[in-house]
Amino acid sequence: MTALRIGVLAYPGCFASEVFGVPDLLTMATHIAGPDHPGYEVSVVSPRRRVTASGGTPLAVRPLREVDVLIVPGFELVPASDIPAAMAALRPEIEAIRAHAATGNATVAICVGAFLAGAAGLLRHREATTAWLFAPELARLHPDTRVRADRLVVTDDGVTTTAAFSAMYDFALDLIRRHSGPAVARTTARVALVDDARSSQTPYVDARLLPRPGAAFSQQVMRRLDQHLAAPYDLPALSAAFGVSTRTLLRRFTTETGQTPLRYLQSSRVRRARHLLETTDRTVAAIAAAVGYKDPGTFSALFTAHTGRRPTAHRAAFRRPADRTVRPGPP
Repeated sequence: MTALRIGVLAYPGCFASEVFGVPDLLTMATHIAGPDHPGYEVSVVSPRRRVTASGGTPLAVRPLREVDVLIVPGFELVPASDIPAAMAALRPEIEAIRAHAATGNATVAICVGAFLAGAAGLLRHREATTAWLFAPELARLHPDTRVRADRLVVTDDGVTTTAAFSAMYDFALDLIRRHSGPAVARTTARVALVDDARSSQTPYVDARLLPRPGAAFSQQVMRRLDQHLAAPYDLPALSAAFGVSTRTLLRRFTTETGQTPLRYLQSSRVRRARHLLETTDRTVAAIAAAVGYKDPGTFSALFTAHTGRRPTAHRAAFRRPADRTVRPGPP
């Protein structure tokens, strides 16, 4: 076995932490694996002579070279950004990604680096993921890509994409597991205090930050469903409230939002339940009742399907001591 050649593509405005995060974890894995292990040969490469990363950090770069794995870090991005304009400014990097992919070697896009991979044509007819906040925009710009906004890491035919920032460690641990073995990966995770058992980014999604889909009609339907969150789902009554047939309501709502009213209601109930689990001491049964489920088992199954965690596990992961209500004791 020979050293795995890793190239990290640096470019103007890329996140410096994502340039060095994976190489640093690979360095730790090399030490843990011992001197007999071939390890990793990592270089920071660029089609440019000089690169300044996020925060004005200058990066020392090497010319492009053939590597086994090319890693594309993410960059500073806010929801109002003009992504096509940003991609146009990174034409040399996009051409470098395309040329690397033509060799048949692996490409990895960290976080919103997926937009560069998409601009290079690597996501066409593939599954991909990215930071949950920008997954709708990735899907809009690349309609022939199946965007898996729930996934932390997606690999499809030699192209890997990851969720936001810390998901670079999920990818790195998987790389270590395949190249250095499960024992090295487990030890590296423990030494670095990195969670090696995550499988989904869904528990981290804050729907308040996502753009709300749909036109005026579906927005009104959503508002009514939210206002009657705990009420039984009654499609005929919902349709009557808006003066349309059930068939028309389903067709218009699904066309405008890409989901059924029931699916939206379930997601809204789960969002409310997450908030209650994180901020109150209510029992799971009480929270289930508060969001419309008499049977805690049914609620638990739905919650797990949406978030990847059981309600008690979600509370354990996201509840903080400061969130707990402090009750005055006896004088």
